[in-house]
Amino acid sequence: MSRPAGRGRARDLGFPVGVLRPGPLNAITDVAGVRVGQATVWNDDGVIARTGATAIWPHEGNPFRERVYAATSVFNGYGIMTSDIVLHEWGLMGAPIVLCDTANLGIAYDASVRYMTERDPSVGTDDVLMPIVAECDDGFLNDNRSTTLTAEHVMAALDSAVDGPVEEGAVGAGTGTQMFDFKGGIGTASRVIQIGSRTFTIGVLLNTNYGTRSQLQIAGNRLGQQLTDDMPSHHKEGSCIAVVATDLPLHPAQLRRLARRVDIGLGRTGSVGNDGSGEIFLAFSTAHRIPREATDGIIPIEVMVEGQFWTHGSPFDLIFDAVAEASEEAALNALCQADTVSGRDGNRLTGFPIDKALDLMYP
Repeated sequence: MSRPAGRGRARDLGFPVGVLRPGPLNAITDVAGVRVGQATVWNDDGVIARTGATAIWPHEGNPFRERVYAATSVFNGYGIMTSDIVLHEWGLMGAPIVLCDTANLGIAYDASVRYMTERDPSVGTDDVLMPIVAECDDGFLNDNRSTTLTAEHVMAALDSAVDGPVEEGAVGAGTGTQMFDFKGGIGTASRVIQIGSRTFTIGVLLNTNYGTRSQLQIAGNRLGQQLTDDMPSHHKEGSCIAVVATDLPLHPAQLRRLARRVDIGLGRTGSVGNDGSGEIFLAFSTAHRIPREATDGIIPIEVMVEGQFWTHGSPFDLIFDAVAEASEEAALNALCQADTVSGRDGNRLTGFPIDKALDLMYP
């Protein structure tokens, strides 16, 4: 069996995806400077591998020297994102983000350190690198008892990052993941909003590995309760990692509020943050690059005004709408793009039945 190609994006197939305008690519890479790279590991010879790595760079420079403001939020906490304590304490992201499988998180962490060490002599001398690595368990299809992801795969994802279209579905870190007992994977979307006289972009990338079939809904249609065929041999869930990028000038506390609105987008698809699933989200802003040094230790920062008179309305309402919509559409893109995949021990995840779902929604 070879890796399936993507099948189409949610809005192009006819699924409702909100009212706000997407960016040109409808992807996280619509935020200027953000780059995404992916490496897919697919092997049927001996060890069964259905895994990979997805890397997100916050800008075209060196994030170890030019950090960005960032924050995290947890919907359900059965999972791992490294450096979350640093992000909470400092509010600064000083490394690219790597998404991978649970069993090989340590390999991705080590590879990130090695990759940045080779490219910056200050790593390990002037300061240590704190990689950001987040995981989803793909062990239903991937052989978790073997080393299927290598440092070379992670470095290939980091090396291949570009600012163009992002491949979705069974690719990179989403190669072996599930979604509502269908095949899941990588999904992305973006929204463009107007605040005063200025235009800003919010982009979301998800690795979807969450939900049980009966929970699935699209635009309020409880499709999961009607699409009961092709259930996997047993339910295997675990986690949704979200990365929110924006060029809005936000400080870390504001970014934490953005990350929390991913909950709403996933909830619209039916997620309740199941007990055995790790919904862990990160948001960062490209509006400022925070250097390691500055004259007098001070730099000027532009920031959104918050805490307006609520009776007058707040621009954060529109921002939160954009995050929720982009998160919902990114999830639906992952669901639609990912086709059927078989893996270890004959386990199989069927692709979401697009035509049947549309017939149920529009009889």
